[in-house]
Amino acid sequence: MTKHYSVFIFATIMFFSLVAAAHCGGLIYSKPEFSGRMIDAETRQPIEGAVVVVLYLKRPLIGGPGGPNSYVFHAKETLTDKKGEFYLPSYSSLILFTEDVGAEFIFYKPGYMAGYGPMYIQPILMEKYFSAIEVGKETEIEAGSFEDGSYVKWKGPLGIMELKRAKTSEDFVRGSPGAPSSDYRSNKLPLLFKAINEDRKKRGLEGDIR
Repeated sequence: MTKHYSVFIFATIMFFSLVAAAHCGGLIYSKPEFSGRMIDAETRQPIEGAVVVVLYLKRPLIGGPGGPNSYVFHAKETLTDKKGEFYLPSYSSLILFTEDVGAEFIFYKPGYMAGYGPMYIQPILMEKYFSAIEVGKETEIEAGSFEDGSYVKWKGPLGIMELKRAKTSEDFVRGSPGAPSSDYRSNKLPLLFKAINEDRKKRGLEGDIR
């Protein structure tokens, strides 16, 4: 009896999770290809060898008293080429019992302050901003819903990310990206941590961050 009851409870949870997941946009977490160009904020010249990280986030369908918290469950990184351009392939996975809460970015190179996307682009538009077919082309993007008042749009050249040089000790400290979470350290993001440690050595700091 207990065994059958456990199976029933599991099946019930599974059913409502599937219904909730379908209501929230399906069972597949899917993100497009991301690409862009990184430039120096002052000289407007391309930045070669900068690290670009994309963090994929989701959250449980059922949370605690304060509601479910989002978390990083996958990440990718790459370096910009001589033109300052980068490319990250598309990504998809199952999101059973969880829901998609978007993707976030980190842009960094030693000597510069870390960036997380253009300040003039609202977070809800960030994925579309870096998924343009042609980087630098002026296009209008939109996202959100009129129903909950989250609808926003923006028009301009897409995929351009500016980094500001760190000029003061405060800039260096405030501009260091740090780790996205305790689970994503140097073993999963070697390019990012290599850049962080290169910056530390240039500033005379001892010991690597791992």
